[in-house]
Amino acid sequence: MPAARPGRPIRVLIVDDSIVARAVLARILAPDRGFDVAGQAGTAAAAIDILKTQAVDIILLDVNMPGLSGLDALPALIERSGGARVLIVSSDCGTGAAVTISALRLGAADTLLKPSAGALNGPFAVTLVETILRIAAAPRPSAPQGDILPVARQAPFVPVASQAGVDCVAIGASTGGVHALASFFAAYPFEALPPILVTQHLPAPFMPFFARQLSEMTGRPTRLATDGAPLTPGIVLLAPGDGHLGLARTRGRVHVKICRRPTSSGCMPSADTMLASVAEMFGDRGMGVILSGMGRDGLEGATRLTEAGGEVVAQDAMSSVVWGMPGAVAKAGIARAILPPAALADHVAAQAMRPERSAWK
Repeated sequence: MPAARPGRPIRVLIVDDSIVARAVLARILAPDRGFDVAGQAGTAAAAIDILKTQAVDIILLDVNMPGLSGLDALPALIERSGGARVLIVSSDCGTGAAVTISALRLGAADTLLKPSAGALNGPFAVTLVETILRIAAAPRPSAPQGDILPVARQAPFVPVASQAGVDCVAIGASTGGVHALASFFAAYPFEALPPILVTQHLPAPFMPFFARQLSEMTGRPTRLATDGAPLTPGIVLLAPGDGHLGLARTRGRVHVKICRRPTSSGCMPSADTMLASVAEMFGDRGMGVILSGMGRDGLEGATRLTEAGGEVVAQDAMSSVVWGMPGAVAKAGIARAILPPAALADHVAAQAMRPERSAWK
């Protein structure tokens, strides 16, 4: 079993109504593996009480519990803990399960399918430790992101008309991205017409349900992208889990071209392919948005887009579950704005609703 990172132990709070599950999880996360179980709770209410006196890095959270469910308590646990990363460990997290997408939308960093009590050791224990290490080690700077670009210090935020309108918006996200997308679209006006492309790192079996969730978030026609699908005003196209969302032009009309070639990021789907396609098809009329996510996927595509004259914006660290993808773009110096999702929505809308030379009047 992998050892935890050197240095301070990773402090974990275990929230599960099963005494047996709590005991096994605590045994897996032993001090000699670099963990410190700061507390155990059988209910969400008890967990909130523990967080009044205990600081933790990771919260392992079951869903089905007496009283307040794990999903209902998730936002309060994140707030009370000061932003601890929540890993949902539940028997409800089966492949394609609605609870998985709901948990990610509410701010969970990741989810794991919890096996029966007798199978909590072995392969599950290895996966659990690896997942916690990955979540805990993800970059998240403590400095306010206003130190990176002057635009990030604007408060309140005033949208800046930095380009002559937008004909296509492309959004890339991974860990924490579902929650960020919900915040973004809650602030994004329905009147903005340019089509929106979304690449969210999720396994293929989850995508049909996520497409339905995304439709509820956006209030727009939303569907999984397929080869040949046209770009039309107001539409949202979601990259399938087994292919990259690319674009092509035939007889003057831009349409979807699904690509499955490996990318340098190793991601499937990859935001790099999507952003590079937007750069090629729309140039300075393209807009890229990089939301919370682990790794550097999107950096190459965002660079291509800015080189073509388009604009790229990124989510700030304080509102990100993981500041990997947006952090890479920010540190490369190519993000026009580094802001929370709702403020990014204001900025993008200010460009997307400008009528000059718009293809979607």
